[in-house]
Amino acid sequence: MRVRKARLQDASNIYDLVNSLSGDGTLLKRAFAEICENIRDFTIAESDAGVFLGCGALHLYGPHLCEVRSIVVKPEAKSKGAGGKILKALIAEAEENGVQSVCLFTRIPDFFFKYGFRTVEDKSELPDKIFKDCQNCPRLSRCDEVAMVRGRIPRMSILGPKQEAQELVRLSG
Repeated sequence: MRVRKARLQDASNIYDLVNSLSGDGTLLKRAFAEICENIRDFTIAESDAGVFLGCGALHLYGPHLCEVRSIVVKPEAKSKGAGGKILKALIAEAEENGVQSVCLFTRIPDFFFKYGFRTVEDKSELPDKIFKDCQNCPRLSRCDEVAMVRGRIPRMSILGPKQEAQELVRLSG
């Protein structure tokens, strides 16, 4: 198995896999055009024979924060290390870009603990994530995801102030 940066030719596989988990709200639905526009954010895992196994993306908010998102592997690749390899590659990419804070929202926090992530009790501490995605999430009013961060929680935000994020979190809970 190998991990590499995605290319436009991978967009269909990424689109199909990510959206296969959007019906129940596990992942946010992504338009094919959005996947294509953001293909450089994605890293994929593939078998030695070149079969697509999974993907993950690193979204850069700025020098203060980035987010691991859309990390998912095909059922046949689960428990075979593909997810861990993708995550390690995304963490390395964050470090290469000099970003020390990596966040994510998940329903499977135990997987991420072993990679140095910790729980963030107050989601409004990550206002860039909230302003980027949470407002469009079908589960906004009943969020069941765990916010996590690797590194320190940033002291700044570029998409909106923490006070507004706190209000949005309050209204959603």
